[in-house]
Amino acid sequence: MRSLHVFIFSLVCIALAGVKSYAIVVVPDMKVKEFFFRENDTTSYMIKLALDESGKPLYFFRNIFTPVCYTNECKPVHVNFYWDLLGNYMRYEMPEGKILTKVDHDEFRPEDYQKLQDILARPNSIFADLEMKDLITEGTDNLSDSVDAKTGATLKTIKNEVIDGAVYTCFTLWKIAYGSAVNEMKKITETYTTDELLHQFLTSSNHHYQYWAMEKVIRNGLVRKPFEKDIEKVISSKNIFIARTALKQTGSDFFTNSKKQVWLWNVFQSASYPLQIAILKKLTGIPLTNKLTEQIADQAVKSNQEQSGLMFNLLAAQPDLPVRTLKVLASQLEHENADYTGKIYTLLERQKPGDHEIRKRMQRYKSSTN
Repeated sequence: MRSLHVFIFSLVCIALAGVKSYAIVVVPDMKVKEFFFRENDTTSYMIKLALDESGKPLYFFRNIFTPVCYTNECKPVHVNFYWDLLGNYMRYEMPEGKILTKVDHDEFRPEDYQKLQDILARPNSIFADLEMKDLITEGTDNLSDSVDAKTGATLKTIKNEVIDGAVYTCFTLWKIAYGSAVNEMKKITETYTTDELLHQFLTSSNHHYQYWAMEKVIRNGLVRKPFEKDIEKVISSKNIFIARTALKQTGSDFFTNSKKQVWLWNVFQSASYPLQIAILKKLTGIPLTNKLTEQIADQAVKSNQEQSGLMFNLLAAQPDLPVRTLKVLASQLEHENADYTGKIYTLLERQKPGDHEIRKRMQRYKSSTN
């Protein structure tokens, strides 16, 4: 075994989760911080936090050893689990020289290892609300005859969620992957929260990180100043779900200045349809710059009925539209879509434009419809 320079600093404290202690193991280019938790008199475990050379947290992992007991026989299972910094399961790996076996002592095949990864990657597994006694017949590794009634799933569906001959192993490992350690990991990460970590989370491709960080930097609609650019990137990202959430959580004041409106319209132009609709709805009630009203006026007749309806409503909500915008609208009074031109004429009438060219176009439209 290679030699390691180990420096251990121990700390013991009493906390709600039980007795905790930690140690820092310093190895070349990496540090590992160990957290010990005692759930009860008989159950304790250790979570390891990997940090980079500067001490920034990277991920959590556990070197798991657990007995898996079928009848009167218990077999040891050695496996390493990895979670992200919010306790979301990522993957497992087998320690060197270790294997998994089934109830009949057959070794796992390559496809079994892959299926186990698929099983462990499902946070909404049938295992979530089951105890082992609900799942298998006591003293065996066979699915219980009543498990389908308890889960509400068909027996075929349930069989797809387990590995034949290793139901107990699948169940035991899934319960570890989504067990009490998850909340402990979140608590640990809270202690590492800095502006730098929040920047890292917001710009991450991990949507769990982004949602978590947004709750920290957006309060009552107000975006903390150092994170405005990060939130802009989230809103303009390709992940429609996270983008819409950021848009919804961000207050209207964020979009009132001219630079923000220029940026948001550029996002609109390249956004997916659902995000375009979300952007138009977000602009409701916000005073629009002259430039943006002109752009919306130009875009309205090029859009479908849902979008154009929202755009016309945005324009109608502005108390005084600039002459340039009114001219754009007036130039579209000859559009082939009668519904659009009718809305444009109504909008222009309410604005009472004094410009001769606009009045002339309005008169020509009114005469053509009589």
